[in-house]
Amino acid sequence: MRLRLALAFVLVAVSFAQEKPQSDPIARMEKIIQSYVADHKFMGSVLVARDGKTLLDKGYGFANLEWQIPDTPTTKFRIGSITKQFTAASILLLEERGKLKTDDPVKKYMPDAPAAWDKVTIFHLLTHTSGIPSFTSFPDLPKRQLEAMTPQQLVDWFRDKPLEFEPGTKWNYSNSGYVLLGYLIEKISGQSYADFVQQNIFTPLGMKDSGYDSNSAIIERRAAGYAPGKNGPENAGFVNMTVPLSAGGLYSTTEDLLRWEQGLFGGKLLSPASLAKMTTPFKEDYAFGLGVSSQGGHKAITHDGGIQGFNTSMIYYPDEKLVIEVLANINGPAAGQIAAALGKVAHGEKVVLTSERKEITLAPQVLQKYVGNYELTVQSQSFPFVITLEEGKLLAKLDNQPRFPIFPESEILFFYKIVDGQIEFIKDDKGAINGLVIHRNGRDTKGVKK
Repeated sequence: MRLRLALAFVLVAVSFAQEKPQSDPIARMEKIIQSYVADHKFMGSVLVARDGKTLLDKGYGFANLEWQIPDTPTTKFRIGSITKQFTAASILLLEERGKLKTDDPVKKYMPDAPAAWDKVTIFHLLTHTSGIPSFTSFPDLPKRQLEAMTPQQLVDWFRDKPLEFEPGTKWNYSNSGYVLLGYLIEKISGQSYADFVQQNIFTPLGMKDSGYDSNSAIIERRAAGYAPGKNGPENAGFVNMTVPLSAGGLYSTTEDLLRWEQGLFGGKLLSPASLAKMTTPFKEDYAFGLGVSSQGGHKAITHDGGIQGFNTSMIYYPDEKLVIEVLANINGPAAGQIAAALGKVAHGEKVVLTSERKEITLAPQVLQKYVGNYELTVQSQSFPFVITLEEGKLLAKLDNQPRFPIFPESEILFFYKIVDGQIEFIKDDKGAINGLVIHRNGRDTKGVKK
């Protein structure tokens, strides 16, 4: 339902280095996935396909732990914020039919919109640049998400909140913006959001195992959702599925999502012009319900999802027609980590698991050089990152997160054992440490020593 927090991203990295193409990449993919399964960090379904050929399509762990029912390629998962690309495509379908324009102001279709929204356009909602605050950050969320809510009630929840910035000037992920898009889809089309997506996307693309989730309906082959607990997985907390609406309310399977990727990028749903609009980033590498960036030199179109009991990740590499899908029915960062790692393996790059790293010994006087306060920049925001030395070991602390030990692989490269991640320290011309880089998912988060 929400974008995974940027701060959490920093400490859940898989690091990569170039190597020659592997002789059996599928076996390596299996080993990576099984390492997460063995650590009780992942259960779900995984699909990898290239140029129309499915390379990996399997379930791991259990769709229901109490009955020991296995996850399979046809198990249905809540997909969380992956829902947003279906919402964006729905808006573009309405535009193609002359029902709206993405540059239209919201107030054109919502005359009673607050004055603060006068400059807010549909484009701003699609790209998270409206300035409308996300209701998932509201202090009353824990209570309100237990209640059944109509689209009108959802909009009323956030409509009178002040904007966070002038529309179009900044980027901030907003579930409110995508709920408002669903509200507009309903007003303009005369259909419920669930019916519109079903009739205009799922049915035409043959996605028979996808739909809008419900707390009351009996949905065959639907996975139960879990969260990590002190003594193992626990049943996930409750969210009334009327609340996420068009920001995160859909369910699907890996096989249906492959039909979606092939339909969307194969020209079966949108015109070339609409698809180009949908995949052109505006700010912070975000387009319409999709992130568009470069991962290891490869163009990648991505989105993750997180909702009670489920985390999901999808990556499409258009140049190779490579699809990576990971749907998990236990909360945690594993889905995104696995998806990024499988993408690297598919491109012939090396993925080093935590269990495969080799720790070396460095003298205390060497370790002392890295101690200090650093400032990280994540999504245009700055966060403190502190390195300390205690009892001969370096400890890293990001903002208000716990401290974690880091272990040397070389004189400048350190790794976490509690999570998959690396810190590379940067030296100036005189050999003094003046910064660091945290490597994750093929991206770098830089920090400057203060």
